[in-house]
Amino acid sequence: MGAEVKIWNPVEVAEQARKDYATQIHSSQLVIDPSLSFSQMKPLVIKLCKDMFKDWSNLDDSCFEVDKISGGITNLLLKVTVKNGSSVDDTVTIRLYGPNTEYIIDRHRELQATKYITSAGFGAKWLGIFGNGMVQSFINAHTLSPSDMREPKMAAKIARALRRFHHVEVPGSREPQLWNDVWKFFETASTLKFDDSEKKNAYETISFKEVHDEIVELQEVTESLNSPVIFSHNDLLSGNIMVNEEEDKVYIIDYEYASYNYRGFDIGNHFAEYAGFDCDYDLYPNMNQQYHFFRHYIQPDRPNEVSDKDLETFYVEANAYALASHLSWSLWGLIQARMSPIDFDYLGYFFLRYNEYKRRKEGFLSMARSYIAAGKNK
Repeated sequence: MGAEVKIWNPVEVAEQARKDYATQIHSSQLVIDPSLSFSQMKPLVIKLCKDMFKDWSNLDDSCFEVDKISGGITNLLLKVTVKNGSSVDDTVTIRLYGPNTEYIIDRHRELQATKYITSAGFGAKWLGIFGNGMVQSFINAHTLSPSDMREPKMAAKIARALRRFHHVEVPGSREPQLWNDVWKFFETASTLKFDDSEKKNAYETISFKEVHDEIVELQEVTESLNSPVIFSHNDLLSGNIMVNEEEDKVYIIDYEYASYNYRGFDIGNHFAEYAGFDCDYDLYPNMNQQYHFFRHYIQPDRPNEVSDKDLETFYVEANAYALASHLSWSLWGLIQARMSPIDFDYLGYFFLRYNEYKRRKEGFLSMARSYIAAGKNK
């Protein structure tokens, strides 16, 4: 049931991308250490911009203004504004990959996805690739919070945007990646070694035999739902959704985990993110909130005409696959607890997600099994 664990060397991936897309994007082999202080990082960012963009190569360093946009639990996002003497300043965003994320993210897959997603008009325009990150155009929009995402009008906008996203065509294998990724995470997570005694003791309380059996059971049930395979974002949390209020436009950004996958997973994973990083699962959407989302996803122009049958299908799919989201991200948290230098309680995150999986399991799986049985009896 397992999958080979491959470690993706970001510099090698960047070099391959440079060869693949040499005529379409700018490139540099420079690497910026994301653990540096911002003051240490700033001159390196300016050097990168000069190396990557010829029009900026002879500008004085004073022409570059570097700001930190956000520092999540995976990446660091920077904004660079360049005053080049024209009436309009140039602005780009630079995304630095988090340390050791090559253990959990297939960078080849990400870059392939980014090329076609941005070409389809989603997110920022892809401008360049460097040793451990990428450069994109600046989006004049603000990032949502979990509370923004739950607001009914915004939920409807997100549903419509996600429907469009699911119609993006990306060449290559259309095999759903969920269970390949889950088993890859499982194999890595179940063989970790911790030096920190507190983390070691907490890790040793985990029964990986139990986790293994849960994955097997959930995979069997969800695959019986026959959820359509679409091109999926797979990480639609509030931080990956931006909105320009004046233009009334929703941007879906960051495609590190994007792949072909089950429709139910992308939606169920999104619903799980209503809880935010605080994991307040009392905020998980109820049936009425989910139906509101489904109506605008299924028939954006006539949401009130969606059939009860379609609503039931989506409801069963989304909630069953929300369980898969909890399993997947809980294992991800374990790997990050060992590999990431970022100050975040990844080990605690494992227990929050896994405990929520166990809390919801009986209700969601019973509903899925009843739905499957009813379909077989027709």
